[in-house]
Amino acid sequence: MTDLTLKTPDQMAEDAHRLLKFSDPQLTAKGEQRAHVALQKLETLWFNTGTLCNIECVNCYILSSPTNDRLVYLSTADVLGYLDEIATNTLGTEEIGFTGGEPFMNPDMLPILDETLARGFRVLMLTNAMAPMMRPKVKAGLLTLKERYGDQLTMRVSLDHYSADLHDQERGAGSFAKAMVGLRWLSAHGFSLDIAGRTCWHEAEDEARAGYKELFATEELNLDADNATDLVLFPEMDDTQDVPEITTACWGILDVEPSSVMCATSRMVVKRKGAGHASVAACTLLPYDDRFDLGASLEEAAEPISLNHAHCARFCVLGGGSCSG
Repeated sequence: MTDLTLKTPDQMAEDAHRLLKFSDPQLTAKGEQRAHVALQKLETLWFNTGTLCNIECVNCYILSSPTNDRLVYLSTADVLGYLDEIATNTLGTEEIGFTGGEPFMNPDMLPILDETLARGFRVLMLTNAMAPMMRPKVKAGLLTLKERYGDQLTMRVSLDHYSADLHDQERGAGSFAKAMVGLRWLSAHGFSLDIAGRTCWHEAEDEARAGYKELFATEELNLDADNATDLVLFPEMDDTQDVPEITTACWGILDVEPSSVMCATSRMVVKRKGAGHASVAACTLLPYDDRFDLGASLEEAAEPISLNHAHCARFCVLGGGSCSG
């Protein structure tokens, strides 16, 4: 039978309230002043090299997969244009991050890395350390970069959990074993490493870090699981969970500084399918939302960011997350 249960006035009011949340860049659904974050300094510039990936994770925030090309591959020329702008405008950016998708799917990834490192930037390279990275040509290229630039290049490997069972729940059967092959190869050749994990497993942080510590010891990885740089544990971004909007008053209530939020120090370059050029998004978490497209140049992208998305609250302000190194 069809469920004809009627909602109470309070339930209908709550539904209406949820629809209004994060809809106005200036005011919350309750009519309070929404929080904004000013760009203090562009410390990290991220490049999304494309959303195509060799695997499809259950809860990928960017929906990367072997078929998702909503963000197309960036070319070497795309990247160099923004590196030139950093130099021309003396922005003082020190770190460049590369994410995807799986960045090593991008055929320009090695020359992009070479050009970026040659300009003196510190590079944070995100990878799942699986088949695209382990192709002979890519491994040879990475070894050349390691010889030239040493620890200027850091490889951040995604290990969603320290156990194969839970990691594979997210990334598919056999994914953990394949990632470990790549991680062991990187470690054996002396690459600077860190690990990205998830916090969706209903375990305390100290328990998670203890599990990774045991894994690092077993694999003889020179990583400190208690160090938040060596092991980054990202807050989960569950769209089904309601989160409060962040108002100007929240900074004092939560004892959080606006300068600690990711968009105070970083931006991300993307190239949307069908677009004639790359553009700059407010952060790594919001590549598809047109409200957070800030224009084609870093100069345009320097405007303050309205915390007008649930991820702003869930990941950055309340979760304390940051993608940078």
